[in-house]
Amino acid sequence: MPALKPGTIRLTVAEDAEITAAALADPDAQPLSDSELAQFRVMPGRPKSKTPVKIATTIRFDADLLDALKASGRGWQTRVNEAMREWIKSHPAA
Repeated sequence: MPALKPGTIRLTVAEDAEITAAALADPDAQPLSDSELAQFRVMPGRPKSKTPVKIATTIRFDADLLDALKASGRGWQTRVNEAMREWIKSHPAA
């Protein structure tokens, strides 16, 4: 078991039982039955994207080039991506 943060307050067995009893006595906070729980669909993780995945990378530009790209406004990285895609189309790998 991982170490607890300093100052963490642990409940006693009696305190835990008291809280549980109070929760069970609340008609608006009743636990779900097994049949109610079975109605839920499990969806682990994020849904799959229909668009290609973007990959973070690092590239070095000359300062004046980067300044000009950023000065073109929002979406400059998308425009660089599109320009690189066009360049790849016109310069196929050997």
